[in-house]
Amino acid sequence: MSVLAANSHIFCREVHHREHQQQFCSAAGGSFGLPKSSGFGFLHRNRDSKKILRRDLKAEAFWPESRPTFVEMESINDSDHLDHILSQAQQLSQPIVIDWMAAWCRKCIYLKPKLEKLAAEYETKVKFYYVDVNKVPQTLVKRGNISKMPTIQVWKDGEFKEEVIGGHKAWLVIDEVREMIQKFV
Repeated sequence: MSVLAANSHIFCREVHHREHQQQFCSAAGGSFGLPKSSGFGFLHRNRDSKKILRRDLKAEAFWPESRPTFVEMESINDSDHLDHILSQAQQLSQPIVIDWMAAWCRKCIYLKPKLEKLAAEYETKVKFYYVDVNKVPQTLVKRGNISKMPTIQVWKDGEFKEEVIGGHKAWLVIDEVREMIQKFV
C-alpha cells in the first residue's frame, strides 16, 4: 500500500516513534489517521529479540470541505453582454475583474490560468471575466480604454475603478491584482 505524505522521512519517523498510539498527521489542508497497529516496513524486535518486519499500515483520509483550485473565467462577447454583467454585479454589490487579452499574446495566455486560480480564492466575492480583443467589436475595447495587453481591470458599481497592465512577471501581476481586488472587496 502506498501513502503520500508531505515529507516521507518525517512521516516514517512519526510512525516509527509512536507506533503504539493513535496518530493524526496533517498536511496541506487534509489529514490522515493511523491506527494503533500501524507500522511502515520497520524492523521491530519482539520480546524474544527476534526481528519482525511490519507492513500493516492503514491510512484513512479526512479532507475538509473541498474548494475548487481554479474557476474558469467567462468570456464577454460585446457591449450589451458587458452591460448585463455590470448590472448583475451592481445588484449584488460585487466587483468584477476583467482580463483584456488576445489569443496571440503569450503573456496573456500564460497569465490566464493564474488568474483562474486567483478566481478560486475569491469565488464568492468577485466574478472573473475575460475579453479576447480580436473577437469582440472595437467599441467594447474602446470602452475599456485598452492600449496594452494583458490589462486586468476591476469594475464596481457599473464603472471602471482600477487596472493593472501585466507586461511583467506573472507572479508580480497576480500580487498586484490581489492587492487591487482587496481595495474593492
